[in-house]
Amino acid sequence: MKQQATGADAFAPFQQALSQGWTQALESFRQSTAQAGSAFDIGGTPLWQLPKLPELPQMPRFSIDPEKLQSIQQQYLAEATELWRQGFDARPEGDRRFAGDAWNKNPLSAFSAAVYLLNGRTMLSMAEAIDADQKTKARLRFAVEQWMAASAPSNSLAFNAEAQKKAIDTQGESIAKGIQNLLNDVKQGHLSMTDESAFEVGRNVATTEGAVVFENEFFQLLEYKPLTPKVYERPFLLVPPCINKFYILDLQPENSLIRYANEQGHRVFVVSWRNPDESIGKATWDDYIENAAIKAIHTVQEISSSKQINALGFCVGGTILSTALAVLAARGEKPAASVTLLTTFLDFSDTGILDIFVDEQLVQYREMQLGNGGLLPGGDLASTFSFLRPNDLVWNYVVGNYLKGETPPPFDLLYWNSDATNLPGPFYAWYLRNTYHENKLAKPNALTVCGEKIDLGRIDIPAYIYGSREDHIVPIGGAYASTQLLPGKKRFVMGASGHIAGVINPPAKKKRSHWIREDGKFPRTQAEWLAGAQEHPGSWWTDWAQWLKGHAGKQIPAPKAYGNGKAYKAIEPAPGRYVKAKA
Repeated sequence: MKQQATGADAFAPFQQALSQGWTQALESFRQSTAQAGSAFDIGGTPLWQLPKLPELPQMPRFSIDPEKLQSIQQQYLAEATELWRQGFDARPEGDRRFAGDAWNKNPLSAFSAAVYLLNGRTMLSMAEAIDADQKTKARLRFAVEQWMAASAPSNSLAFNAEAQKKAIDTQGESIAKGIQNLLNDVKQGHLSMTDESAFEVGRNVATTEGAVVFENEFFQLLEYKPLTPKVYERPFLLVPPCINKFYILDLQPENSLIRYANEQGHRVFVVSWRNPDESIGKATWDDYIENAAIKAIHTVQEISSSKQINALGFCVGGTILSTALAVLAARGEKPAASVTLLTTFLDFSDTGILDIFVDEQLVQYREMQLGNGGLLPGGDLASTFSFLRPNDLVWNYVVGNYLKGETPPPFDLLYWNSDATNLPGPFYAWYLRNTYHENKLAKPNALTVCGEKIDLGRIDIPAYIYGSREDHIVPIGGAYASTQLLPGKKRFVMGASGHIAGVINPPAKKKRSHWIREDGKFPRTQAEWLAGAQEHPGSWWTDWAQWLKGHAGKQIPAPKAYGNGKAYKAIEPAPGRYVKAKA
């Protein structure tokens, strides 16, 4: 009897909390929609420099049908009653954050997690039930998901059973280590996702041998040492995204797309973007096209003495490269024999979850803030992408680093992900309005860039277009849409996994599948295309390499020196100093 009484006494506070749960769920829903753009905290204590949740546009007024609300309330009360019936035996099912033994062995923590999950399901149901357009619903879902991710009991030492157990097992050492991790992150200015001390650009990432052969205020051009006695006569230029650093394509020798292209016999050049500072804070989209992408194309032509090159663009780099090729086409130039686009938007009709951030109000605000100069901090972009997957890319590390005192293991991809880059304000404001908001790049002659009307239909060359099936930054439908714009002979390939892991998938790993449709048909939608495609095990790299060789020309002796005589000489060893500049 005494044990039962003690258990009931311990459980009493949760009885009261549960009886008030419906009111709390409604209030949480209201707060999550009202404060979607605010920084989160845990237990009322601000978290120094957690990635800042990107601001959502102002929510319009909305309502919920009373019958739908009543149905949700009845469902909530039924599930809450069942939770109360289970008492200490309640278990938080279906969420890996609460799957460990420590949660199951701690009734109070388990019950708090079960109530939290119930409230979360209820709030999401309310977001679905509102009377509003789909974009407003998507914004509400995002706001609720961010609120729930931030308010999870796993984020609090008072409820996190695993963190409590670790503190006891280590006699408090984990708490001391967590404080040390927090202080280190404050010092470096961002949340650690990996052991950053394990990596250094040029030492154990971005190590493929090469040299800088040209530079201006926007980029350095890297040329890589050939790895074969002969190379193809048409050189190969890679244009990476300017919102990240190029060495995602050259992390380690075993997963380097740059080295792989070298091994296939190509003379490889790469654009290494400058990490902008105030000196180029007024740079525009036209500057990046004329003085970077077009300049890189012409420089590679001059160095190689080749009339045509093969070019690859990755993500925003693909958008920049395609714009440059359209400008050159309008000028009567056809410098590329082929183009490869990896997870690239040309048609911005389907931008996935990123669409919830963009409307006229936001675009005008950014134009007022940055349109005439200034920098968009790299941390802002990094935070936006992290909060697209908040449990995996934010709160997972808060819990591990600070509550459990763990040091995240070395991981080259996450080191690169934390190495942020700034963007010039005018460039960003133009890009935001004309692509994400108004989708003008996909409309023939709707844009003037570098004095030329842009029509992607003029890029009449073979194109290899790749999209990742689970990409949350460039959804597979958005990547596929390029097939409807480019008029030349095309090959579309879908890879498994996401924006980065799908692309960086070397054949030797024998991981993931890719899908190809061999009949040469490109129906209107990706779903229709997939219906006629076949799955192939392993990396798409081998298929692409075979395709690229068909456009690379004959083989010639590999050059014995970087550059081309007096005009272009080696300035410094790869990866160059631009990539080492911190945001």
